[in-house]
Amino acid sequence: MKESEIKALVTLLDDDDIEVAQHVEKQLRNIGGPVIPLLEQLWQENEWNPLLQKKIEDLIHELQYNILIERLLDWKKEGYEDLLEGMWIIATYQYPDLTLDKLQQSINDIYFDAWLDFRDDLHPHDQVRILNQVFFEKYKFSSNTKNFHSPANSMLNQVFEQKKGNPISLCVIYMLIAKRLHMPVSGVNLPSLFVLTYKSPQIQFYINVFNRGLIFTKVDISNYIKQMHLSSQESFYQPCTNLDIICRVLRNLIVSFEKIPDIERVREVENLLKLLTE
Repeated sequence: MKESEIKALVTLLDDDDIEVAQHVEKQLRNIGGPVIPLLEQLWQENEWNPLLQKKIEDLIHELQYNILIERLLDWKKEGYEDLLEGMWIIATYQYPDLTLDKLQQSINDIYFDAWLDFRDDLHPHDQVRILNQVFFEKYKFSSNTKNFHSPANSMLNQVFEQKKGNPISLCVIYMLIAKRLHMPVSGVNLPSLFVLTYKSPQIQFYINVFNRGLIFTKVDISNYIKQMHLSSQESFYQPCTNLDIICRVLRNLIVSFEKIPDIERVREVENLLKLLTE
């Protein structure tokens, strides 16, 4: 369909005939993403018509949500290989214009600063201390304890901008940089807390990024599990998958929207989680 034809369709969204308006909406949904810029333009041109603006907003959100679903399913088919891509897809739920390149550049900036002082022959604890210095001292990342359940904590672009996040978002950024430095660092899915593990054939220890990169041991995890009154599981000590991480981020988002509350967004994020786990 030509752009002029799409524009003509868009102008009929406000038609007095309900059947015509519904037919137009259906056709616009079938066109998909390419119609979004025209809808945004129409929204700006109709400031005097809040009802039409609301209809346009809802349609744009629906189209953007469908694009997100397509990306998420493609990520699933590709085997969950790129964690940053998975985090980017989640962030586009609230920031649909965000690019993957922007997140990648933010990772690169921190990586290059850490790389300047990093050496492969250093003891792993010293490598962690170097990364901690760059991450917490130079870039000023910190735990968002004041707004722990804010949806922004699950949006990586917001974590980069505010320099604050929850355990899993801070761990994801830290881990992506560590992997660029060839550190064998992975996520660990603890109950009510997300941490990292440095695991090589010679040594394994843990890193609490939410507590400024504190290094701790398997014994500390065991004590934590006892304090939580839970039965010990091997998964509490070993690396988790990228899929585990993205699913946990989505569960955090569900809790965030439940606390606002925003039932519609809860339903939409629950649907995303179901698409990944079914």
